[in-house]
Amino acid sequence: MGIVKVCYSGGCLGKNGGCEKAPNILADEGKDLDVDNGNADLTMKNLENADGDIFIGGDHSISYGIFKGFSKKLNNPGLVIFDAHPDCYPEEFVNHENWIYHLIIERVLKKENVMVVGLRAIDNKERVFLDEHKVRYFTMEQIFNNEEDVCDSIMESALLFDGVYLSIDIDVLDPAFAPGTGYIEPGGMSTVQLFYFLRRLRNLRNLKRIDLVEINPDKDINGITVKTGMEILKFFK
Repeated sequence: MGIVKVCYSGGCLGKNGGCEKAPNILADEGKDLDVDNGNADLTMKNLENADGDIFIGGDHSISYGIFKGFSKKLNNPGLVIFDAHPDCYPEEFVNHENWIYHLIIERVLKKENVMVVGLRAIDNKERVFLDEHKVRYFTMEQIFNNEEDVCDSIMESALLFDGVYLSIDIDVLDPAFAPGTGYIEPGGMSTVQLFYFLRRLRNLRNLKRIDLVEINPDKDINGITVKTGMEILKFFK
């Protein structure tokens, strides 16, 4: 599969500087995408036009540009995101806290075609947006209660799309398993839980594109987050 390294942290609002170093640590192979941390418009345009199967970031704003390009090739694209946060805070400038919001309001992504998995830190404005648009999400409480049922539901819905984009924000994991990121939120997934979902999702015949974002080597402890990122990538190589 084609790997693209996106060494970009221009959309992290200064909160996860250092995540741009992750791609070159996580992968020796793959091509480097031309990015400019001071020029979001140019970076998003390059992301939109990029070819590849696995994109390694970088901050989560890169998913906005990558999905825009992905969606042009399909009639009914779907998006599955593993994240502690819903990333739909209503702001004008596209960043790692609102890229889903922009995809939906710009009608690049159908609101019924997105599933966010692992939520446990939802801002009030984000909750209003999720409820008003009926965006589907699964909290950590639901996963703790019955991860198999949650995964079954995701798999069944994903089969309805003609192409699935899978986005993995490392902060979906509990900080005990992934301390090297910008937003650590207690009560997250274990690596065993995340790997369970990934083992099943990789079997989807319509899984077309994947990204892994928000790993920050500068904030890591004993390299545990980087090592976990490498294990995640192995699922899809």
